[in-house]
Amino acid sequence: MTRRIAEVLKNGQPDESVKVQGWVRTKRELKEFAFVEVNDGSSLANLQVVLNPDLPDYAKVLKQLNTGASVEVEGVLVASPAKGQRIELKASAVTVYGEADPETYPLQKKRHSFEFLREIGHLRSRTNSFGAVFRVRNACATAIHKFFQERGFMWVHAPIITASDCEGAGEMFAVTNFDLNNVPRTEKQAIDYGKDFFGRPAYLTVSGQLEAEVMAMAFTNVYTFGPTFRAENSNTSRHLAEFWMVEPEMAFCDLSGDMNLAEEFLKYIFKYVLDNCAEDMEFFNQRIDNSVLATAENIINNEFARLTYTDAIALLEKADKKFEYPVSWGLDLQSEHERYLAEELFKKPVIVTDYPAKIKAFYMRLSDDEKTVRAMDILAPKIGEIIGGSQREERLDVLQRRIESMGINANDLWWYLDLRRFGTVPHAGFGLGFERLVQFMTGMGNIRDVIPFPRAPQSVEF
Repeated sequence: MTRRIAEVLKNGQPDESVKVQGWVRTKRELKEFAFVEVNDGSSLANLQVVLNPDLPDYAKVLKQLNTGASVEVEGVLVASPAKGQRIELKASAVTVYGEADPETYPLQKKRHSFEFLREIGHLRSRTNSFGAVFRVRNACATAIHKFFQERGFMWVHAPIITASDCEGAGEMFAVTNFDLNNVPRTEKQAIDYGKDFFGRPAYLTVSGQLEAEVMAMAFTNVYTFGPTFRAENSNTSRHLAEFWMVEPEMAFCDLSGDMNLAEEFLKYIFKYVLDNCAEDMEFFNQRIDNSVLATAENIINNEFARLTYTDAIALLEKADKKFEYPVSWGLDLQSEHERYLAEELFKKPVIVTDYPAKIKAFYMRLSDDEKTVRAMDILAPKIGEIIGGSQREERLDVLQRRIESMGINANDLWWYLDLRRFGTVPHAGFGLGFERLVQFMTGMGNIRDVIPFPRAPQSVEF
């Protein structure tokens, strides 16, 4: 049975027989023997394999063992005389499954730019940086499920195709079965959506929140975790067209409970990753951003600051700092404002609550002053907003008024309004962009480098 290299490096003992499978990272030939480093993706560190000339087909095998080749190695672990490694594998049998031509294999033992590696997305996961990124991504996903499952939440699979624009931004990918060269039209030459597959306009979802609210009205505490899509024509290091969202929803919960859960949630994920990906996080701290570990410790060990939007505006207006964007009550906070609060003023994560109703979504609960809503954002050092959430509007008459004032067709949300007619309860939830979390945690500069196959304008390879 195959042993993962991470397990061998951690628990392997001299004189132990093992078999490993993976890909050759480097080869070094000497007169008496040869060294080959093998990695199977389970560890940042490679396992050094020693090949002696008495190995069957030594010359033939050695010629095949170039960087990128896939191999299976059997042998015995021995104490390593080399500095920085405890054991190495003395090979007794080597099987080469697939060779890699050293003249054309694009990954060699040197540092490649992230821009170049995006062009070879089918191979970039074999590098140290991307191996570490995707192990941390995996740990984050595991931690998210563990956090919610340990607290009795049910995982809900929200639909990918929807007729609702939850965010109201209008930047949605249309889904159609029409022949685009022959789109059916009505007598008035409008598109006849009645003849489309779903019989009405349909889109890729930007959020699973509305469906999560449906399920929370039956199962109390639920969460969605899946892909979402936004047709925003933004070619920046902070935007993706396809990204994953985590969206818990809690019945019988107010804004205070929402904030408490969100803070606990972030602390849990960061601690889990530090405990389970220590080697990878140290790599990011050394090679990518030397504040990665300090940022993680800051989140885990500090109680988050909490203040209202009104108080935040007052602090920003008094700041001895010139901002590019104006600060005024009623305007949304920009990234520079959010980062000033978290990085310079409080020097730790900040939860800002009670935003102006006019700049927030229709589903957020209207406060008694009717000027603000029970919304909250968690702002983190180095990134700004990382979580956005709210207590939802559970009162039918108020929700109807909000929908009407925003020019939304209430008929499209008849089922959402029904939740307020039949057994409505106070409820709340939040959303976390998964890739933004991984980017924040690893210090990677471009969000396209924390998802295996990034989708962005003019980019849909692999």
